[in-house]
Amino acid sequence: METTAQVKKKISVYLVLTFALSSIFYYLIISASSIRAGGGIYVLGIMWCPGVSALITQLLFQKSPRGLGWGWGKTRYQVLSYAIPLGYAFVAYGIVWLTGLGGFYNQDFVKKMAEQLHLSGASPALVILIYVAIAATLGLIGSCVSSLGEEIGWRGFLVPHLAKITTFSRTALWSGVIWSVWHYPLIIFADYNKEAPVWYSLTCFTVMVLGISFIFAWMRLKSGSLWTGMFLHASHNLFIQGVFTPLTYNTGYTNYVIDEFGSALAIVSIVAAFIVWRKRSELPDTRLVTVTNATLLAATQSEKDR
Repeated sequence: METTAQVKKKISVYLVLTFALSSIFYYLIISASSIRAGGGIYVLGIMWCPGVSALITQLLFQKSPRGLGWGWGKTRYQVLSYAIPLGYAFVAYGIVWLTGLGGFYNQDFVKKMAEQLHLSGASPALVILIYVAIAATLGLIGSCVSSLGEEIGWRGFLVPHLAKITTFSRTALWSGVIWSVWHYPLIIFADYNKEAPVWYSLTCFTVMVLGISFIFAWMRLKSGSLWTGMFLHASHNLFIQGVFTPLTYNTGYTNYVIDEFGSALAIVSIVAAFIVWRKRSELPDTRLVTVTNATLLAATQSEKDR
């Protein structure tokens, strides 16, 4: 039986390990001034730091990697996790395209995709359709591999441990704060942002991450499975970074509204967070660690007296 102090100690060890391991890749990426340095290996490496740290922490305290939500759970939660990012991305970018803050579609990008797919004579609509179909299926595999590294840590370890000692709202908020701050060095010192000023990119990114953290935490606690986090994360990266953003062309202020560093996703994610927050009563009661050291001593003494 764990105490609140023990859970907090585990979380502290996990966070120290995560940022310590990540600092290696912060240095490599920042030194190269690009997240594309190392042929993408550095990014893959840093995305696996939270997961590796979670596994180490579990081995240190539990002597086993169990307890991170390895069970598949109900398939409908996995399907829903894949669909949710597509939904909020479609809403955000749909507003951008309809208002003219960004244009659909980016002809240069579609032309490039047509050449790569050997569809130079095909219509733009067909090229876009085939590209999206390939990205949404085969592209999902690679996205899951990288996203799983983060999700073993953030949703596999951090969220359920926070949920043991605090409310759902604080669990979602604190996991979101940590998750966003973890990205800051790459946004501030490397090129993990767009054309907008760094302060603006940081603000929009933080708001967006805090918003979707409510979705990620809710799905993790409701399903009991870390795989929901993997699909949410993989789908988010895939559709936003690989589909919606490159298909949008700049109409003047577009870089201020699209992608993870623009206002559109930030606003939509907050609305989504509110919807999920209102469903917090549907979550199982995970605040089981309310045992103090004094209570443990009393229980131990009681056992001895029997």
